Amino acid sequence: MADASRLRRELGAYGVASAMGLITDMALLALLVTQAHLHYLAAATISFVCGGVVMYVASVTRVFHFRRIGNRALELACFVALGAIGLVVNAAVIYVAVAVGEIHFMAGKLLAAGCTFGTNFLLRRRLLFSPVAHSQPETTRNESR
Repeated sequence: MADASRLRRELGAYGVASAMGLITDMALLALLVTQAHLHYLAAATISFVCGGVVMYVASVTRVFHFRRIGNRALELACFVALGAIGLVVNAAVIYVAVAVGEIHFMAGKLLAAGCTFGTNFLLRRRLLFSPVAHSQPETTRNESR
């Protein structure tokens, strides 16, 4: 039961951290496209990475209390690598929304954010921020007699 409670708490805190990352991501995306005149996919990549940094800081300071990897540089690299899966989904969803669905790039970004939230939470929690599950010790033959 404690694990379910921890999962709910972490999921809620991750939602807040994701909102912070998404605000960073979307604000920078809008600026890069409208002010710097970058192509929306290039801008989406840059803004996604910046939002990911915000997510990492929030995740390690406010969301997850267990840190599986002791080396912070390695942990950040793994966090970013897992985020790369989200980056591919992000770019694909935005591209399809804009090029095929003829939807505004910011609406496409919202769709992409919805697609990546759950995947990123589950991967990061399982691989970076939870203890390794230990198997139950086998009973010896003498115990059964």
